[in-house]
Amino acid sequence: MSSADFKEEATLPRSDREPYRPWSYDLDATDVYIPRVKPGQQCWFGVKPGQQCWFAAVTRSGSKKQYARMLVLAENTKAKRWEMVAAVDIDDPEQLPGITLDKDGYATAVHASSTTLAAPVGVLRTAIADNFATGGEKTGKKVFTTTEASRRQIKVHDQTTRKFGTRGTTRFESADTQFPDAYALKTASGALVIFSHTHTQHDAVTAPGLQIVPDKIDRAWLNAPAPAFTYTFTCSDVAAVPAMPKPSSLLGYGCRRTDAKPTGPDFSL
Repeated sequence: MSSADFKEEATLPRSDREPYRPWSYDLDATDVYIPRVKPGQQCWFGVKPGQQCWFAAVTRSGSKKQYARMLVLAENTKAKRWEMVAAVDIDDPEQLPGITLDKDGYATAVHASSTTLAAPVGVLRTAIADNFATGGEKTGKKVFTTTEASRRQIKVHDQTTRKFGTRGTTRFESADTQFPDAYALKTASGALVIFSHTHTQHDAVTAPGLQIVPDKIDRAWLNAPAPAFTYTFTCSDVAAVPAMPKPSSLLGYGCRRTDAKPTGPDFSL
């Protein structure tokens, strides 16, 4: 459960709260990938060399180990401890590319922003934002091949932008990510990239006198009806990115609402 989940749950009546289920993983069903430290390099890197110590892991669960989750753990140098900075469920574990290992079993960290990749992390973020904003019509469907994760994002656009009918509108937009670090491991065909993105959802009525009534789950941020609201979502994503100029594959993503506030509608739209 994330801190955003805790905030939302705290405002609900006890009868509406989901029971907390602690999560754990089986070490015997976990593959750990530790990037090799190069000579003269003090740490493994995220976006910039020497930026952060980190390693990744893939945990598997289920009776047939059919469920997979990608984890990234990074060192918090101020607190002097390791923290989980990403946990993303993979839609189809069979699509996970094999991580390239050296003769000693170490992985190779790759710059997620490197132009040697078909889609550097900035391009991936833009394409994901487009999946939500346009259903992938501008860049999303060009950058990503069709996967379950891409389909789910486009479905969010298709369903959410029509939910009010003629009485309201919904608009998705990209936003500056709160967590700009990205983590990438070398694969045979390119890299497996784990990163975060942020997007907003702006709901507004189309005529004066109408108002949107917040759902129960919105009580953590919103306490009264208003003509318009803007929601902020912080998300974690995993993509397999080729080195050759071919489409990438979005393998999984997860979003949490991290803010919401009333905003003014524009009736000229």
